[in-house]
Amino acid sequence: MAKAKIKNNIRKFRFENGEMTQEELANRAKCTRQTIVALEQGKYVPSLALAFRIARVFNVPLDEVFEYEDGEEHC
Repeated sequence: MAKAKIKNNIRKFRFENGEMTQEELANRAKCTRQTIVALEQGKYVPSLALAFRIARVFNVPLDEVFEYEDGEEHC
């Protein structure tokens, strides 16, 4: 079974929003800059709450910022 991966568009949205810094996004999403760095590098999967907070910062639906890739559907 292939490992699921969550891709994100955080970097794209930061630059589309006035070149928002990682620090500014972290402050607005109530996390650390290091968390944003790890997310952008694909080294960290956010909690559902953090994912929603990040999407709200950009005022877009969650699935515009994060994408779940699996290849198979599971329940």
